[in-house]
Amino acid sequence: MTAKTPAPVTLTGSHVHLEPLGRAHVPDLFRAAGQDEEVFRWLTFPTPRTEQDMAGIVEGYLATPGCEAFVVIQAGTGQAVGITCFYDASPANEWVEIGGTWYARSVWRTALNTEAKLLLLTHAFEELGMGRVMWKTDHLNERSRNAILRLGARHEGTFRRAKQRPDGSWRDSVYFSMLADEWPAAKRRLTERLAAG
Repeated sequence: MTAKTPAPVTLTGSHVHLEPLGRAHVPDLFRAAGQDEEVFRWLTFPTPRTEQDMAGIVEGYLATPGCEAFVVIQAGTGQAVGITCFYDASPANEWVEIGGTWYARSVWRTALNTEAKLLLLTHAFEELGMGRVMWKTDHLNERSRNAILRLGARHEGTFRRAKQRPDGSWRDSVYFSMLADEWPAAKRRLTERLAAG
């Protein structure tokens, strides 16, 4: 199978569905997480203080080359509670990165988060034909590092002084990956975790 470039698609589960991000999602996203310093603490843009700030963040995702952005919709409520993306896909090398992810604090460590990652990974490995999925995060973001490891990804290394934070300091980026032959075991664990609630 030849790997494919990610394209706009809706991915549906029991707890969450992911759909292409659009400007219409701004009000929900701001209600869910606007002004929450902890949600945006490790991201490369400032915490949105107004709905207009959130609109600017959404525009940034939509304007980023190589970014296929999804809004994370909570099943049952139909409310947008976060954003996640595929980045920098290379079908020739069979890789894609998952990143730019943030969720409202109300859904941290819930089935929604687990299922969102399960949907993205299933799509990447089984529908796009990728052989490698990658993540990177701020070296100080312990919560994110642990969440990536819980997916079954492996730590690969650290890219030092990789990106400037909004406060002017520099972050090191910690890199992780999962390969296609590691995916079946990871899928089984994630499915079992989701079933256990």
